[in-house]
Amino acid sequence: MKLLLHSCCGPCAIYPVARLRQQGHNPTAYFFNPNIHPFREFKKRIAALRQFGEMVDLELEIDTNYGLTDFLRQVVFKESKRCPLCYRMRLEQTARRAAELGMEAFTTTLLYSRYQQHQLIRTQGEQLAERYGLRFHYEDYRPGWQEGIDQSLAMELYRQPYCGCIYSEQERYDKKYRRDPRLTGEDG
Repeated sequence: MKLLLHSCCGPCAIYPVARLRQQGHNPTAYFFNPNIHPFREFKKRIAALRQFGEMVDLELEIDTNYGLTDFLRQVVFKESKRCPLCYRMRLEQTARRAAELGMEAFTTTLLYSRYQQHQLIRTQGEQLAERYGLRFHYEDYRPGWQEGIDQSLAMELYRQPYCGCIYSEQERYDKKYRRDPRLTGEDG
């Protein structure tokens, strides 16, 4: 099956690409991440995905438009709901692009992360698949978490220290956000 794999970065794509290929699928990695901040981080993640793609002969589709303004317009004053909004924004564009490319399905490397809301991603993916006449390939890639980390280190890929958005950057580096979940909009 030809499918479009939404990819937030090179390291997070390692395990999902390996699994998809083991299952006989032909993935193309798609970089569409308007949430990533700052611009230098955005460029580093594109470079790491390109590096990974060259190493494993992976076809890439990369949207190089820095979409921070669009992302912020959707999440400002809705910070407590920013992750679901961000998932939707990226998954919808991935589904749209998969349909344009004549793919059969799409999925996302967000399913590799321990920190993402898997059931919500799955629900959104399935809704979008129906809308765009595709399949959403759900697989829990978290069992390969450490394997992907180890391989990314061995490959010397750039590894990011936070999810990508300006809010997650603040949560990563601002100690008061780590101590008080009310500031992040999350339920303790």
